[in-house]
Amino acid sequence: MAKVGVILSGCGVFDGSEIYETVITLLALDRAGAEVVCMAPDVPQMHVINHLTGEPEQGQSRNVLVESARIARGKIRAISELSIDDFDALILPGGFGAAKNLCDFAVKGPQCEVEPDVARLLRQCWAAKKPLAAICIAPAILARVLGEDGHCPSLTIGTDADTAAALSSMGARHQSCSVRDFVVDRENKLITTPAYMLAGSISEAAEGIEKTVQTLMEMI
Repeated sequence: MAKVGVILSGCGVFDGSEIYETVITLLALDRAGAEVVCMAPDVPQMHVINHLTGEPEQGQSRNVLVESARIARGKIRAISELSIDDFDALILPGGFGAAKNLCDFAVKGPQCEVEPDVARLLRQCWAAKKPLAAICIAPAILARVLGEDGHCPSLTIGTDADTAAALSSMGARHQSCSVRDFVVDRENKLITTPAYMLAGSISEAAEGIEKTVQTLMEMI
């Protein structure tokens, strides 16, 4: 049975992992027969967003690992405890948490820094030639890590020109992609899909994510 690591960034679209994207990913992996290991950094969130108002909650602090455990039903590991030897593949759902907690792309754009243990695991994955997938805005993390290392990853966040330009400036090769499709970089063993960068409905996001998971499993 293939073991797939799922890197989470909290719980909730505006300050953590996008819940629909994450659940679709977990469901698709389960249906494909994968053993799933959820993980997250044991660090504070950048901030806490009230998802009813869309505004930051002043004076509140939450932990990325603790919040991610909500989606994982408590079955989750700290990413610092793990290495790529524990997995056959990795996948990163999107949500603003990917761009706020796994890295700070939401604040610094192309000058962003990636959380050290996340960067370590992604570099280990590439070096071990194991497949890696990213959803929604999470490909920005791949652009920063693999682009910085000179691997010129080919990936997508959909069709947003400004975000695509930011990823290209980090050393990635951006490809425009529809919400129901995905982009494969076979040289670097990467699969990416836009999901809620473009999706107008959960079914649109699901189609691209399910195809991404299927392709990830085929590359193991």
